[in-house]
Amino acid sequence: MNVQDAEKMAALLEPSGYETTDDPGRADLILVNTCSIREKAAQKIYSQLGRFRTLKEGNPRLRIGVGGCLAQQWGDRFFRRAPYVDLVFGTHQIHRLPEMVGELERTRGRIVETGFYDRVRSLGIPAQLAAGAVGTFVTIMQGCNNFCAYCVVPHLRGREESRPLPEILREVEMLAGHGIREVTLLGQNVNSYGQTLPEKTDFAELIGAIGKVSGMERIRFTTSHPKDLSARLIACFGGVASLCEHIHLPVQSGSNRVLRRMNRGYTAAAYREKVAALRRACPGISITSDVIVGFPGEEEGDFQETLELMREIRFDNLFSFQYSEREGTAAVGMDRPVCDSVKRERLRMLQALQEEHTLEKNRACVRRLEEVLVEGPSRNGSEDMTGRTRGNRIVNFPGTTGLIGKTISVRIVEAFPHSLRGEMEERGGADVH
Repeated sequence: MNVQDAEKMAALLEPSGYETTDDPGRADLILVNTCSIREKAAQKIYSQLGRFRTLKEGNPRLRIGVGGCLAQQWGDRFFRRAPYVDLVFGTHQIHRLPEMVGELERTRGRIVETGFYDRVRSLGIPAQLAAGAVGTFVTIMQGCNNFCAYCVVPHLRGREESRPLPEILREVEMLAGHGIREVTLLGQNVNSYGQTLPEKTDFAELIGAIGKVSGMERIRFTTSHPKDLSARLIACFGGVASLCEHIHLPVQSGSNRVLRRMNRGYTAAAYREKVAALRRACPGISITSDVIVGFPGEEEGDFQETLELMREIRFDNLFSFQYSEREGTAAVGMDRPVCDSVKRERLRMLQALQEEHTLEKNRACVRRLEEVLVEGPSRNGSEDMTGRTRGNRIVNFPGTTGLIGKTISVRIVEAFPHSLRGEMEERGGADVH
C-alpha cells in the first residue's frame, strides 16, 4: 500500500510541474513515505533522512517531506529529531499534498498535518503508472476494524473504508486500456471489502466483476484475514479464470493461546480448515503467510505448535518477524515478554524450516510448463528476462525485451531458494499471448 500511496503522490504533484527522478541529488522535493509496522522499518527512517540532510545543505531550495504511518504516529516529533524536515503529513492528508507543497514554496516554513477526515479522500485517486508497467496496484479499501493486539494500523490508517465497486471497476478498465495486464487489489483486510458500503456487496462480487474486464489477464490481492475468508471468495479460485492461484493468508501463530492473546479471532484448527478448503477449490494453489515469533507469553510449546502447523501446511513462502512493541497497541506492556535472544533463535529455526519448504515447493515445479507474464529484464544482470507464474513465483529465462507484457509458456528447468529458471517453450514459435 505504501508503493501505491507513493505513486498517488507523484500523480498529484505532476500538474504542479514535478517529475519523478531516480537521483535524489537532482530533486527539489524529496518525500519519504514511511511504515511503522515493524521496528526495523522505523529505525531506517532517520538514517535515510540523515543522508538527505547533506543534500539539503548543498541545495537550499530542497524541501523534505515525511508521510505515511510514522508521520501519522509521530507528527511534529520529526522536527525535534530531524529539524531539516519541512513537511509532515499523515495517512488521511495525501489529497492535500499539492496544496501543502505550494505553501512550502511560498512561505519556506514548516507544515505538519496529521488530522483524520470522515473519509479517506485520496482513496480513489489514480496512481501514476510507471513507464512500461505490466502490472500495478489498485487500492480497494483502507483502514482496519480488527485491532489485533500487535498491530498499529487501525490507529494510523483509521477505521475500515471501502471504495464503491463501480469506481474500482472503472479504474481497472482504464488500466486495461493502458496496457496493464495484472492488477493487485490492496487493502489492510481485503476479505472484509464492502462492509462499510451502503449497497450490499462483498469481495467475491468485486473479484467476479473484475474477472470480466477485457484485457485484464490476472488478478491478485493482499492482504487477507483468515477469519473473513468466506466460502464465496474461496470459490472464486475455481470460478474466476483471471484470479491467480495464489493467496497470502497470514496465520501469525500456530498456538491457540497466542492467537487469543493476539486477538486474531480464529483458532489454528479453523485456519487449517480454510487452507484445506482453498486446496479443494484450487488444487495446487500457492499459499504464503506471515508469522510473528516471540509475542508476549509465547512459550516453547506455543512455538513448537507453530512449527508443527508449518510442517503440516507447508507454505510456499513465509514472511517472518520477531515481535516488536508498537506504540499505542494493546500488546504494549503485556506480561511475560520474551527475551531477545530467544526471539532470535526461534526466528532462525522457523526461517530455516521455511527455507526447506520453499525449496521443496520450487523443486516440484521443475519440468512443469508454466504461464509467465513477462515483466522486464532480470535483476541478475544477464541477458535474461523475468516474470512471474500465476502462483507468484519468479522465473528467469533467456529472452528479449519484445516479450515484455506478454504471457508466454516457460518450461521450468531449475529451482533455487527464491526463484526458478526456465526455457521458453517452442511450439513452432513461442506460445505467446
